[in-house]
Amino acid sequence: MGTKLYVGNLSYDTSDEGLRSVFAQYGEVTSASVVMDRDTGRSRGFGFVEMADEDGARAAEMALNGTELDGRALKVNEARPRENSGGGGGGRRDRW
Repeated sequence: MGTKLYVGNLSYDTSDEGLRSVFAQYGEVTSASVVMDRDTGRSRGFGFVEMADEDGARAAEMALNGTELDGRALKVNEARPRENSGGGGGGRRDRW
């Protein structure tokens, strides 16, 4: 299983393919995606890259954290698992 990296402080101009090409210098990239706002279709300024092996991920993290891509200094670190916030409301409606 690969290692997923969080990439923050992305320029609104950075594409999935641009992200993939930068990280590919450090190993096989299994996926690269810039997170888009569903309402505006514009980048939210962060994304995720999954590297095929941990060594490539560590090398990319060390080399790319703080470097510039499309005019912005990247923030790269290992992605944390999503926390289940429970959201969605679901409160009882029979109490008026």
